[in-house]
Amino acid sequence: MSNITVDDIDLKKKDEQGEHPVPSSDNQKVIEKKYFIPFVLITSLFALWGFANDITNPMVSAFKTVMEISNFKASFVQFAFYGGYFTMALPAAILIKKYSYKKVILFGMALYAIGALLFYPAAQFQMFGFFLASYYILTFGLAFLETTANPLILSLGSKETSTRRLNLAQSFNPIGSLTGMFVAQQFILSKLNSAEKAVDGSLVYSTLPETEKAIIRAHDLMVIRDPYVMLGLVVIAVAVVIAVTKIPVTNEKDKNFSLAETLERLLFNVTYREGVVAQIFYVGAQIMCWTFIIQYAENIGYTKAEAQSFNIIAMVLFLSGRFIATILMRFVKASMLLAVFALGGIGMMTVTIFVGGDIGLYALIGTSIFMSLMFPTIYGIALEGLDKDAEFGAAGLVMAIVGGALMPPLQGAIIDSGEIMGLPAVNVSFGLPLICFCVIAVFGYRRFLTTK
Repeated sequence: MSNITVDDIDLKKKDEQGEHPVPSSDNQKVIEKKYFIPFVLITSLFALWGFANDITNPMVSAFKTVMEISNFKASFVQFAFYGGYFTMALPAAILIKKYSYKKVILFGMALYAIGALLFYPAAQFQMFGFFLASYYILTFGLAFLETTANPLILSLGSKETSTRRLNLAQSFNPIGSLTGMFVAQQFILSKLNSAEKAVDGSLVYSTLPETEKAIIRAHDLMVIRDPYVMLGLVVIAVAVVIAVTKIPVTNEKDKNFSLAETLERLLFNVTYREGVVAQIFYVGAQIMCWTFIIQYAENIGYTKAEAQSFNIIAMVLFLSGRFIATILMRFVKASMLLAVFALGGIGMMTVTIFVGGDIGLYALIGTSIFMSLMFPTIYGIALEGLDKDAEFGAAGLVMAIVGGALMPPLQGAIIDSGEIMGLPAVNVSFGLPLICFCVIAVFGYRRFLTTK
């Protein structure tokens, strides 16, 4: 935050006297000209972590086949990926108190690149645990980026337009996600020899001798490896551009900073506390819906590559929904819109569970429209009024991404059980996202009531 000047104080007095009307959020620019280049560069990071998120979701299914492991064990890809966020969000916030946003971003990008490049030796050793470690380190970097980029975007302009600005920046996250999904479909899932099926629909790979399996496994792990290595090189290139660009210093170094006092203030802030809980359930719902859409589609006869096409459609709807939500927020209070969209998610999950088949699949795809505004809106609402605690507030919300680590393994375990109460277990497993949307609906409605 920049220091308040005498001119600012005089202007404030004039505003109070009515000589200058206080601008409303409707006529203020979401992005001011002086912040345009930094906004574009930092927004590119949203696309970069979107790519990492959504090239990774289909890898649960890919590793399950290549390594011949259960859905539960394969879902540890998500446990490692989103566990990295939980581990590093708080250290990132501490560094923000000591260094500029730019320095913390560059450090995060270095970790991101290292994690991605580690896929090369992981494929050589053919160890699932090595891949999990690579994901874990990669998301150390993503934790630094998300903890830093979100509050930085909020600070690049007026407070009145901050939530709209964050929604706009977050709208580019699905563009990266779509790219990641496309790469996963065209350059990974469709190239996996282990995913080939016989006429009866069974996997050929599972019936082969171990020597032939070893050859296919080596090939397929290299197929998984290459996009991540390329990603690491792209991250390094973007980091170089950011390093040579001037990024506004909008965070102040706090010599009197007390972690205990900061955490106490955050814990006693009801809006923030409930926002963190809502974010845990949102991220869990998002990752479950996008990770296991492949298993849902496979259960009704689609191939992995075909199922990934549905994920891409879901992301297009997600992207469209986010832009629409950003416009709707000019007319509808963000908290109320959040509650309404959460009710939409509940409806879609109900159809997915109880109707099933292609209709249930379409409902699962359609859920992405309703998820579109949730992350940035919960984020913006939870951080309102935190001021100097914003960085640590952001860290808590990034740590909430741990929902994506904890819930997919539970859903994977449900799917492995086969059939529950006469329904396919994969259908029943989407009861978990349904519960998540219920929690989000309550949060949005409660916030709406307290801000009317």
